[in-house]
Amino acid sequence: MPSTPRKPRNNGAVVFMCLAFVFGMGAASYAAVPLYRMFCQLTGYNGTTQRVEQASSVILDRKMRVTFDANVAPGLDWEFKPVEREVNPRIGETIQVNFTAVNKSNEPQRGQAVFNVTPGEAGVYFNKVQCFCFNETVLKPGEKLEMPVVFYIDPDITKAVESKDIHTVTLSYTFYPKEGPKPVASNEGGTVKLEKKL
Repeated sequence: MPSTPRKPRNNGAVVFMCLAFVFGMGAASYAAVPLYRMFCQLTGYNGTTQRVEQASSVILDRKMRVTFDANVAPGLDWEFKPVEREVNPRIGETIQVNFTAVNKSNEPQRGQAVFNVTPGEAGVYFNKVQCFCFNETVLKPGEKLEMPVVFYIDPDITKAVESKDIHTVTLSYTFYPKEGPKPVASNEGGTVKLEKKL
């Protein structure tokens, strides 16, 4: 019985499919962080606070204890702390609190604050009108900076089943080093110039 001749494989199609798969996985992993951040901001998941443009128009008689936590990640020689350890605003009341940061190093340093709220269920109701964490912070050697946070607790926190019994919320910040312009070696005797990243 004569054997049926095999069709030659189309190696080009296989290579294309493999490259498309690798490219697709790379694009998905690159997009995962911003998509996760957007998801957290919309839902308050993982204690992510909300960013708003205006203050609340409803203020309740009930108060909420808000405590503050401040941390600095390795690689940033800063002293960072809240001016007040806690406040007790009425729910819906817009208030301002301040944090201070001091650069204890002998060179300028850039930092970016990352934040969250505990318990996590309160994150969606914690609204920031203004915050130093929206932008990076640059401190010169020895410089001290007072940084405001303007916020309110959404009155709807008292209506939701998962949050109506919350009486204390903690707003926590951690400052991480932020990469700035990189030094680039010059051709002139090993001197160093700074070039901005494109």
